[in-house]
Amino acid sequence: MSVAHKLPAQERKAAIVDAAINLFAEKGFRGTTTRELAAIVGVSEPVLYQHFATKSELYAAIIESKSAEIQRVTAEVESYRDTADDAAFFTFIAKLILDFHDENPSYLRLLLYSGLERHELADRFHQRQSKVFVQAVIDQVRTRVEQGIFRADVDPAVVALSFMGMVANYGLDRILTQHSDWPGDSSAVVQTMISIFLEGIRSRA
Repeated sequence: MSVAHKLPAQERKAAIVDAAINLFAEKGFRGTTTRELAAIVGVSEPVLYQHFATKSELYAAIIESKSAEIQRVTAEVESYRDTADDAAFFTFIAKLILDFHDENPSYLRLLLYSGLERHELADRFHQRQSKVFVQAVIDQVRTRVEQGIFRADVDPAVVALSFMGMVANYGLDRILTQHSDWPGDSSAVVQTMISIFLEGIRSRA
């Protein structure tokens, strides 16, 4: 039985958020009740409501729980700005994406549920977290286009989102399936992706 009811208020609040991520990831938003959530955390529903008066407040707390991690990742991307080593840059981006997938499987399942259920959490995640990270990658691609390294006829946003989508799909496949068709060596997979991708967007001039 959980001892969350014995924890200080701030720790109890964090425990509720962690439990909510795992429970929503298993059952979705529509399939989860506050009674179930309170039971898993080990508190009563009134205590749960003391911390989160509405589900909207709980969703906001879930997003906020990952914000520090996203801010760190975005700062690391900014540190690579203006690098001339495109292979190193995209390898770095791929590693960030795959590490996030490996370290947050429940959170990613939760986001998949929110998208399928057309829930507000998916939009909150985009606006609060992923948008800043994506923009940092777009800015780097735009710089390389302006420098003439990447083709002038490509849209930096499409280039950035295409690469990130390719890697994210690989990351999700490793989470969602136990018998993936991907080779076991993730480093080799990423390097092949990057090689093919850069060959397609580099300027021929």
